[in-house]
Amino acid sequence: MPGKTAPLPALSADELAALPASERVRYRLLAADCRHHANDNIADFIEDGELDEIQAEVQRQLQGVLRALVIDTDSDHNTQETAKRVAKMFVREVFKGRYVQAPDVTEFPNVTRLNELMIVGPITVRSACSHHLCPIVGRVWIGLLPNEHSNLIGLSKYARLTDWIMSRPQIQEEAVTMLANELQERVQPDGLGIVMEADHFCMHWRGVKDSESMMTNSVMRGAFLKDPNLRREFLSLLSKK
Repeated sequence: MPGKTAPLPALSADELAALPASERVRYRLLAADCRHHANDNIADFIEDGELDEIQAEVQRQLQGVLRALVIDTDSDHNTQETAKRVAKMFVREVFKGRYVQAPDVTEFPNVTRLNELMIVGPITVRSACSHHLCPIVGRVWIGLLPNEHSNLIGLSKYARLTDWIMSRPQIQEEAVTMLANELQERVQPDGLGIVMEADHFCMHWRGVKDSESMMTNSVMRGAFLKDPNLRREFLSLLSKK
């Protein structure tokens, strides 16, 4: 049938070990029929030591990119370590949300049955456009309406979870939805609202080269979606920040 993929060949442990780390991880993902798009977390499929191997592999590939760009990295003191620096930046920093487990988040029962609007933000966002790998820099506000059964988490954990979601190649619309899904599952509030406002450097640096354009989008769940007064209160408070 058109579009049907060939069955994954069975590999012995020795055959798997002989593959580059990226191919070993990809093999496990395919065997588990697990999606591995640019903004997916694949930490469950990476074994001890393999992230170091992936970083070294990325470095080798980036060295090839520099060579293809006809850059003499042997004599150019500015680019001699560029492949190494960029590989570390991709794997350990700007895309680390793909390769590491979610941050530990301590959850507390809502003993006093808080059920009033709370807002966290603005949280600084640093991400990258999955189309051009250009920076996305902006802010996120999170609004919550907890109930007596909600799990409350520390304020710093909102920032950590946001960073974990955003530290991947993303498009803004999907990033905000992914963050909403994560918080909805953890906190289980009656209402959840998220607003993100960001500069996209793929707009500033290339293409139309428009330095003024920003993108703002939102996700509203539960009471924020159903109650216009609550939504207005949330959005009006953001304008004062």
